[in-house]
Amino acid sequence: MPVPFPSPATVDLSPPTAAEVQAIARGLVSAISPPDGPTHLQAMLVQALTTSMTGFSVDLGAAAEPIDASSFAHQLARRDEPYRDRIVQLMLLGELVLVPLPPEVVSRVELFASELGVDDGMLRVAHDCATDHLGLAMIDFERNGYTSEWDPDGEAQIHTSHALMHAWDPDDDDPDLAARWTGLEACPPGSLGAAMVHFYRSRGFVYPGLVGSAPPYLAQHDWVHVVADYGTTVESEIEVFGFIARAIPNPRGFSLLAMVVGLFETGYLATGAGLFEADRGHLSTAGMPERLGDAMRRGAICGLDLMAFDWFTIADRPVNEVRAELGIVAKSASAVAAGSIGPWERGGISPFQLEAGRHLAEREGRPFDAYGACLA
Repeated sequence: MPVPFPSPATVDLSPPTAAEVQAIARGLVSAISPPDGPTHLQAMLVQALTTSMTGFSVDLGAAAEPIDASSFAHQLARRDEPYRDRIVQLMLLGELVLVPLPPEVVSRVELFASELGVDDGMLRVAHDCATDHLGLAMIDFERNGYTSEWDPDGEAQIHTSHALMHAWDPDDDDPDLAARWTGLEACPPGSLGAAMVHFYRSRGFVYPGLVGSAPPYLAQHDWVHVVADYGTTVESEIEVFGFIARAIPNPRGFSLLAMVVGLFETGYLATGAGLFEADRGHLSTAGMPERLGDAMRRGAICGLDLMAFDWFTIADRPVNEVRAELGIVAKSASAVAAGSIGPWERGGISPFQLEAGRHLAEREGRPFDAYGACLA
């Protein structure tokens, strides 16, 4: 029986206390653990995410004491639906990193979600992954994810000349769109638009609207690489989508993070976002739980749907000014120490991108400039 949501008079909207964070960690571990206990990655995620999002470090030893779904839900009885949604999403993240994904873990997370009164579409995706129905998982992902609400006539922020029927559709023959992107080359030095030109040129990326370009909707996330100061390696992509997913007020935004975990950690998704292909094991690399946790913290502070933002309206403004206006705070010292890097730093670019940038410069007859980006 789901624990009812509180009334406006009884809801608790205050930040969680250290005791509540410890209780949440206990619930997370109870929900997501395989029979032999949480994996190393799961434990590191619980520790990093709770610390980043609340400021309180949890005792994982104490969190290992099991709690049943009903008791856990009653502990959150005064918390509203958005709060409980985020807790269930942490459970989903914790289970979706398991390979294989035990059916009993899926059933347990579903029970916790039910007791909390939460129905997240990614619960069905997890069920598909646990039963080896990966083709169905991709269908359910599209059906229940954030882009399922795509409106072909209402996505003016991507500036295509015609409506795209699906979010990740390409548009590689759109002179007007290509001209809009090319126009960024006239933006003043130090501006967001100038930084985007550097970003594309240094990596050999093709402007949307031209042959060989990424889907225009995916190009929306390129702006976030620049304003949020993330490089373009696979690890940085996980950070960017963690930032974006947590910043989106709509809980369905979580599906964007679930997508990159399925692509870049477990391989449950073979392809995604109209461009990416599976490349497993990157969330498991050293420091990534801390980096993801900090990205989600920064996204929560921002609290804006940056995939729905018209970046061209502010392209001529200084990058730091844009960051301040959008509430994009600096990375934590712990995330930087864990290896989080920006697009213009050592390690902020992949070998393939660096070579593509050189080839693009050759084709355009100009000297190649990586603007500080270099290999680790």
